[in-house]
Amino acid sequence: MLRQAQHKRVWAVAPRCWHVPTLLFALVWLSCTWFGSWAFNPNSATRILAATAIVETGSARIDPYAAMTIDKAQFDGHLYMDKAPGMTLMALPFVAATNWVTQQTSADVPHVLFDPAAEAFLRLRMRMAIAGIGAVLTALAAVALLDLGTGLGGSRTAGLFTAVSFALGTTVWGWTTTWFGHAAATALIAIALWAVWRGTRDGLVPRYALIAGLALGWAVVVEHGALLLGAPVALWALWRIRNADRASQIRTIALAIAGGMIAAIPLVGYNLATFGHPFTTGYSGVVGFEGMKQGLFGLTYPKLDIFIEILFGKRRGMIWVAPILALAPFGIWSLLRDPARRDLGVVAAGGALACFLYHAAYVYWDGGNATGPRHALPAIAYLAIGLAAYWGGASRIERALGLAFLAASVAINLLIAAVDIQAPHKFAAPLTDHILPGFLAFNLRTIPSEFWGWSPATGLTLYLVLAASLAALLALACRRRAPD
Repeated sequence: MLRQAQHKRVWAVAPRCWHVPTLLFALVWLSCTWFGSWAFNPNSATRILAATAIVETGSARIDPYAAMTIDKAQFDGHLYMDKAPGMTLMALPFVAATNWVTQQTSADVPHVLFDPAAEAFLRLRMRMAIAGIGAVLTALAAVALLDLGTGLGGSRTAGLFTAVSFALGTTVWGWTTTWFGHAAATALIAIALWAVWRGTRDGLVPRYALIAGLALGWAVVVEHGALLLGAPVALWALWRIRNADRASQIRTIALAIAGGMIAAIPLVGYNLATFGHPFTTGYSGVVGFEGMKQGLFGLTYPKLDIFIEILFGKRRGMIWVAPILALAPFGIWSLLRDPARRDLGVVAAGGALACFLYHAAYVYWDGGNATGPRHALPAIAYLAIGLAAYWGGASRIERALGLAFLAASVAINLLIAAVDIQAPHKFAAPLTDHILPGFLAFNLRTIPSEFWGWSPATGLTLYLVLAASLAALLALACRRRAPD
């Protein structure tokens, strides 16, 4: 009878353990799929066009689509995508499935920039890939940070504060509505941070080393810059296992390396099939962007004025589009002052600084059409650690301040995601000069307005109803959740 009662109690509690992460996943996924971005943006278009070419011809050559994007590379007289291949490879099954369901191929639309039929072709395939992969990665990262924030901040509320800040309180939200690689790389770095923390918290758990290796490895396939931006996670992992016995260290490192090598197989395969060499990348044949010949594919050295601009400037400053991040340094400082958790503060501060310095060293630092500093987006994964620590050590007044900052950040990023994460480069202050006027005029891209024929205002209203319902259920689940 006692065993039966215990069994029933386990079944009664276990499902509730999944209510919060499941509802959080649903809210983030819905938010990232509901709003869209311009399908003809060269950065997104070239990736979808390359995926279309591979699906329809078996070759990555985008010669027939040359007029549809300015982002391209040239090798031996043929044109290719000039990006890391990760986003294109992840789009393949969705492009193939969409072609099959619609019975339409690129041959059925004009290969002309701004053509409505061509834009609709790209938009549908991009939105399918976002729903199936992009939004899923961001939602998984939010769930991972929910767990990390709960452990670091000492409560499920701290975890929820961290996760929502990351996914909906920053431009991670808006960049997930595109088929750029920034949001995916940021999500993968966040997952890797969680895996290292989880895998070393109470002894070494081998499977988390494999997850971290896979996440960091695939981040590099998505954005080659992640080799530098994800390095702090790898160094932190080595520090965390320094006191383990030699056998455990070897096993953990071997699993992490194995994960990275598994992730690298598609990259090597793509490079061999496309360029004939495993280490040749599209960036080495970029057409039309002479700055890419400076330094290492456009990376030189950090400039102080650019560093300040991407933090505080009205044109690209992170703080204007994600004010919640202003609280992260306070949490990081509390970690640095705590000997038992100092390594978390070091990786948070070091990782974020590396991302901002990387961005400040890039010749095309302004990112063209962009809202916020898109190349520094992975810094948000590191700063999320500071947000968890902030909540964990905050007084009642400080938590009220944190909630106010979070509400403002979510509102700002709702506007950005709904209107235009790719604000034209001509605006000196995109948030006030472009995003806000666009929102007030209901110049929005939503699923209902783009695919169902509804008005943008009605599409926004439906989202708000669905999101508010999920948020209410999430708050209720969090409140009922037994203390960790």
